[in-house]
Amino acid sequence: MTSLLRGFQTMVKRYPVTRGMLTYGVLWPTSNLVQQEFDKTREGFDYKETLRFCALGTFAVAPTVYCWIKIAGRLVKGTTLKHAIFKAYLEQILFAPVGQTQFYIGINLLEGKTWEECVKEWKNKLIPTWRTGACFWPLIQTINFYLVPEKNRTVLVSVASFAWTIFLSYMHHREVLSTSSQQTAIQGS
Repeated sequence: MTSLLRGFQTMVKRYPVTRGMLTYGVLWPTSNLVQQEFDKTREGFDYKETLRFCALGTFAVAPTVYCWIKIAGRLVKGTTLKHAIFKAYLEQILFAPVGQTQFYIGINLLEGKTWEECVKEWKNKLIPTWRTGACFWPLIQTINFYLVPEKNRTVLVSVASFAWTIFLSYMHHREVLSTSSQQTAIQGS
């Protein structure tokens, strides 16, 4: 048992991305299950959906977040609160659209939807999702970049991502009017 634990510790030290992957591999499917529990339109759990969240979180989102945190550290040198705030807002401009695109395209492709269906959902939900994220993530990431050592940043983001993924799961199942439908509804008023 101790040799297994030592092997695990060695792997995590040698490949630091695995810390985030393991964390996302637990938190993303758990977030999806929480969202399903609160969704009164569902009857029972969709465990295939939960597995898709696990796969996307573990093998796509965690490595992407890990890379972004590395890039942000190189783009903005410094560890002051001012630097942390700048990194957090830079993330909303540069990374958030990429991460949210990765979610909508990835989860829909894993569901077997066509490329056109994936893009349609992405177009309809990206801006509302980004707006909500712009209220949530800057505070989390300011704390992350200012107070948390770099080796633990992906883990902290994944814990905050627990709440965020509940929201993403909700948004994925929510019907959002497309921009053209919204404009038509406004013009018809």
